[in-house]
Amino acid sequence: QVQLGESGGGLVQAGGSLRLSCAASTRKFNTYTMGWFRQAPGKEREFVAGISGRGGNTVYADSVKGRFTISRDNAKNTMTLQMNSLKPEDTANYYCAAGGILTRTPQSSQFDYWGQGTQVTVSS
Repeated sequence: QVQLGESGGGLVQAGGSLRLSCAASTRKFNTYTMGWFRQAPGKEREFVAGISGRGGNTVYADSVKGRFTISRDNAKNTMTLQMNSLKPEDTANYYCAAGGILTRTPQSSQFDYWGQGTQVTVSS
C-alpha cells in the first residue's frame, strides 16, 4: 500500500506560477511510475504529466507542454510539478498518482494509488 499526499495548490492569476508537491510513503518509491492528473468540475479526470521510476523519462499532455515540468527526488520520496504561465483553463483539482505505465497517453485506470488532490485555481 502506498499513501500519497499533495500540497502546493492555491489561487493564482493568469500568467503566474505554482509548484505542486507529492509525498509518498513507500520504500520502493523509485520503482513506481508517477503521474499528475487533474479534474475540473463537470469534466473527466485527465492526464497532465508522468515520470518514470528513475526519472529518466517524462511525458506531458499537449495542453501543458512547455509550461509544466515534472520531476522527482527518489531520495526524499517526493515528486513535483512546476507550473508556469498558468491559464484559467488549468483550474482543476490536481491529483498525484503512483504505479502506472508511462505510455504516450497514460490512463488513470493504469495507476494503482492516488492522493486526495489539491485545488489549483487560476483567475483571469
